[in-house]
Amino acid sequence: MPMDARQKTNWVKEKLIHLGFSSVSVAKAEFMEPEARRLEQWLNQGFHGEMGYMENYFELRVDPRKLVDGAKSVICLLYNYYNPNSELSSESPKLSMYAYGRDYHKVIKKKLKAFLRELKGEFGDINARAFVDSAPVLERDWARRSGLGWVGKHTLLISKQRGSYFFLAEVIMDLELEYDQSIRDHCGTCTQCIDACPTDAISPKGYVMDGSKCISYLTIEKKGDIPSEFNDKMEGWMYGCDICQQVCPWNRFSKPHSEAAFLPNNELTSMRKIDWLNLSEEQFNQLFEGSAVKRTKYEGLKRNIEFLDLR
Repeated sequence: MPMDARQKTNWVKEKLIHLGFSSVSVAKAEFMEPEARRLEQWLNQGFHGEMGYMENYFELRVDPRKLVDGAKSVICLLYNYYNPNSELSSESPKLSMYAYGRDYHKVIKKKLKAFLRELKGEFGDINARAFVDSAPVLERDWARRSGLGWVGKHTLLISKQRGSYFFLAEVIMDLELEYDQSIRDHCGTCTQCIDACPTDAISPKGYVMDGSKCISYLTIEKKGDIPSEFNDKMEGWMYGCDICQQVCPWNRFSKPHSEAAFLPNNELTSMRKIDWLNLSEEQFNQLFEGSAVKRTKYEGLKRNIEFLDLR
């Protein structure tokens, strides 16, 4: 007897939770009208800085049916990376928590490929694609639409049960499932993320991020020299930044992840300030083999470290 939409949805969610995802919700695949207007306004204000790729494939970003023919459902996923013990020495420059282990794109994509094989084995030759921060998909907005959380004043997704230390991923497919409901904003009058941002990247009222001022942008996406206006504002971050998450009250609910691939290697955690100052390209390649940090390249990380003026 064929499964109905509820049974299919339960099957999907059980499989993905078994693969290690923290939460799974489903949204209807449709044109994202309010999100399209907000994205256009954000781009027109130049808040994407040098991230020119954000201007590309606009129609694909706001309509999943243009990414997957006949798409009916967007499965939205959270994958936990919280590990409060994975810190470098207090004197070392700082690395965003998500970047300590292996590149999350590869780790999560491998799991989603396994899921797609099982999905097609169960339901036949359906049209489905998996995405992990590597295609024109408005991941945060889909996660919000599906009820995984709300978009906080720092513009990151917040889960009431899990905080915000997680990766987002999606499966878009032409299989009709039961859709979950979005939830309301729970930031209230809190402004801790706005107040704590050293570069004033978050707008005074929240919910809008000037990406060109964000420390994560400056240390990863920015090409060439970091502007002098950010002298003494980097708070020691050499790759990424977690400040707005560190101060968010909802992250008191974050629990350590159980993904071995995200654990840092001993060589990385034993690095001291002098080691970072003298970092060679060979050391960089060894330390960050298979890591997301490779995105900034050796020259970029050296630039970031030198800009911090640790001496």
